[in-house]
Amino acid sequence: MESALITGGGGFIGSNLALELERRYPDIRVTIIDDFRSGEFSNLVGFRGDLVAQDLASLDLLSRFRPGEFQVVFHLASITDTTVTDARQMIWSNVEGFRRAAEFARLSGTPLIYASSAAVYGVCRSGRMQEDQAARPANVYGFSKTLLENLARRYTDTSGGCRAVGLRYFNVYGPGEVHKGAAASMIYQLAEQIRAGKRPRIFKYGEQQRDFVYVKDVVEATLLAAEANHSGVYNVGSGRPTSFNEVVALLNKALGTDHDPDYFDNPYPFYQPHTEADVTRARAELGYVPKYPIDRGIAEYAKRLMEAGLMQHELS
Repeated sequence: MESALITGGGGFIGSNLALELERRYPDIRVTIIDDFRSGEFSNLVGFRGDLVAQDLASLDLLSRFRPGEFQVVFHLASITDTTVTDARQMIWSNVEGFRRAAEFARLSGTPLIYASSAAVYGVCRSGRMQEDQAARPANVYGFSKTLLENLARRYTDTSGGCRAVGLRYFNVYGPGEVHKGAAASMIYQLAEQIRAGKRPRIFKYGEQQRDFVYVKDVVEATLLAAEANHSGVYNVGSGRPTSFNEVVALLNKALGTDHDPDYFDNPYPFYQPHTEADVTRARAELGYVPKYPIDRGIAEYAKRLMEAGLMQHELS
């Protein structure tokens, strides 16, 4: 791979992807577009490429780049805070940004890999989520991602369309998310509460299950999608649900602590009590095999957080 465009490349997944591309392909030319509403420059320390700091939804890509200038377009730019309820803001940013990227890719037939979300499935109580089941988004974030998938089908079904691969990311966690604050993964937030000597706060009674997937697995799936020979939508998760009680237990083990959960009422009617990715299609068609089960992912992540905390303490 010689060139790639990453929208949202200063964010959590985007920055991990950008740095991994440069690690694998030392001579690659990576260009990032990010307005840094939810990005962080420190995630890109060591990045060797170019960066355009503009809002993608209002950026004329053809005024900045030539059609065919990139071998692949990774579209990760998005408002990712699922608690945002302003429908106009969410849909304008997420959908119009995607429309710009998709139209640019279509003009030259450049493969387009884009971030969708498990939020399109809505509120499920149990069972695996499969790509062919109907979308039932319960919040405007999930609805915006459903619109992206609708648009992608239109761009790929028409003559002269591009190859578009959508990835329904499940509950991603790992290095590079600290800047997201309250929108960071629950694994990060619970780890920080425990490290501060507090009881980890989770909704009553910690039995809700999520498919937590480590960011390294997500980056691998995204790179595999760039090699796909046809369009499609795929789940990207670990394939295994984990309860929040289990997460707390694993964090206590990794951090060498013993804090009981502090349970409280769930205030969100659109909250997903159960997410579980069926990764059969991604495994068969992309070759995606998650390498970080929850215990390994949390252990590695906790180690990174402790090392970062120690470094900050030494610098202060």
